[in-house]
Amino acid sequence: MVIKLIPQYKSMEHWEIFFFFLIIAFVYSSIGFGGGSSYLAVLAIYNLPYEEIRLTALICNVIVVIGGVYIYLKNKQVNWKKVIPLTLVSVPMAYLGAVLKISKETFFLILGATLMVAAILLWVKTETKNEESIIENSKTSVVRNSFLGGGIGFLSGLVGIGGGIFLSPLLNLMKWDTPRRIAATSSVFILVNSISGIFGQASKVSVNIDFFRVLGLCLAVFIGGQIGARMSLKWNALVIKRMTAVLVLVAGVNILIKYW
Repeated sequence: MVIKLIPQYKSMEHWEIFFFFLIIAFVYSSIGFGGGSSYLAVLAIYNLPYEEIRLTALICNVIVVIGGVYIYLKNKQVNWKKVIPLTLVSVPMAYLGAVLKISKETFFLILGATLMVAAILLWVKTETKNEESIIENSKTSVVRNSFLGGGIGFLSGLVGIGGGIFLSPLLNLMKWDTPRRIAATSSVFILVNSISGIFGQASKVSVNIDFFRVLGLCLAVFIGGQIGARMSLKWNALVIKRMTAVLVLVAGVNILIKYW
């Protein structure tokens, strides 16, 4: 792995990226996501190095969801009996997806297509479960959760995002748990898969990395993520999901138009 630092003055170009990242982190963290899909979309617009943008998105993901995971743990919203089967298989699969070599064009086509599917899933309104109606998963459900986590983990590692954008809509459609616990599960899922993806991406990085730009973006998402995570229990989840669906759909369409 060869990583070179770029002089600071280049990092000051396109300062609006930092503002975009702050807003993205704010919106996504409020519903338990890291924002990796939109980080990738924004960085792609500015034609930054292909390998750098994937690594940057994953690092920003980790920073955003750490705050959310802490708050969900504090509020006892994480059901470990359900979370562990999802994440145990997803972590190695995310690493495998991250180290798999694909071309730049193939990567963006896969990313654009998956974002459009995720947008549709986010838009669909699902009935929520009350605490009293929750039934603990059976052994069959553990197997199902493992396959689900592994598949999404591989896909998230492949495209360079945490996977929550795919996991959360599917869990809601499956009536897997309450909305808050699903958001908490997605945050944990994003955290562990993003860390796994970082190791996978870092093992093959061979381009110049703008350290100062990455650091500035990390600071921006930290601020936005902390604010959004603390508002997650107060906002209308459906409204936020549909706002996110629009953002994701626009990003997916733009990427497909550019790289088709």
